[in-house]
Amino acid sequence: MPLAVLCRLPLTVARAVLAALRGRLGALWWSLAPLYLSLPVPGSRRVSAPSSAAPAGPQRETERDEAAPTPTSVNYHFTRQYNYKCGFCFHTAKTSFVLPLEEAKRGLEMLKEAGMEKINFSGGEPFLQDRGEFVGKLVQFCKQELKLPSVSIVSNGSLIRERWFQKYGEYLDILAISCDSFDEDVNILIGRGQGKKNHVENLHKLRQWCREYSVAFKINSVINRFNVEEDMNEQIKALNPVRWKVFQCLLIEGENSGEDALREAEKFVISDEDFERFLDRHKGVSCLVPESNQKLLQIDFLMSYLLIFQMRFLNCRNGRKEPSKSILDVGVEEAIKFSGFDEKMFLKRGGKYVWSKADMKLDW
Repeated sequence: MPLAVLCRLPLTVARAVLAALRGRLGALWWSLAPLYLSLPVPGSRRVSAPSSAAPAGPQRETERDEAAPTPTSVNYHFTRQYNYKCGFCFHTAKTSFVLPLEEAKRGLEMLKEAGMEKINFSGGEPFLQDRGEFVGKLVQFCKQELKLPSVSIVSNGSLIRERWFQKYGEYLDILAISCDSFDEDVNILIGRGQGKKNHVENLHKLRQWCREYSVAFKINSVINRFNVEEDMNEQIKALNPVRWKVFQCLLIEGENSGEDALREAEKFVISDEDFERFLDRHKGVSCLVPESNQKLLQIDFLMSYLLIFQMRFLNCRNGRKEPSKSILDVGVEEAIKFSGFDEKMFLKRGGKYVWSKADMKLDW
């Protein structure tokens, strides 16, 4: 559209046109540039291309001709920007681009029509974009307009304010907060220090807001060299999350390990035996959900997670995340065939659970 024509349009129309153009330019950029992202979950071994990766040629084409799986549960990483410096982090910001709100909504609506029941917003740090307004509007859209059974967010919690709960809390089913230690000195060593703020104190404040605004509370912890000997039983039981997901620190070539990495996570790794000892120490915590390296590095397990970035499904088969064509351009059914998503493995690993707060018996 010529600039002279654009200038004569009403302001609201001109903004809509510019937003659409921005989305198309972003989509074009991603179709031309390779997208090397990290694996979805933390652990301690170095990840490389599995020997059982899907071959190219006729066999790959046959796979794509098979019936498309249903995107029941989707993890939407809409940003890679992050405000912490966690030493083992594999979500190093390689781009600041975020798909415009209306384009993101259009993609989410297409996913709902294809069978999506649960959406999890992640990053990066999802509350960085527009001070949480961006993710808030997506949460409200998914619950109010799309009427999804489950809408969740994974965050470090540092940027969440009570006014966000007041505005968007009713639309959110689960808030997962990353907390690796209940010793603030350890959090600082790891890179989760908040300056004058205290990460642990903030965690308890967020837990209270979740009670007040009827949001299910979840905790994610990465077990590494600095917290592997810690006993978290008392603190976790006091916080009483619906789920405590415990990961083993993972090295990702090119992300937090290797010559091209923006992080050097080698000093954080622990052995499988160390991780098992940590799990055994906390076996009395009923909400604990462990994710060990032995499990995470199995290719069929990796394929049980459905990941999206810039409305492109990410295929983890080759040891890195390779993007599909945008679902905004080719549709969900065509794009998801490239993802390698294993629907049967998703169900086998317990990917579908009681994830709607309307169905949970919670002590708010």
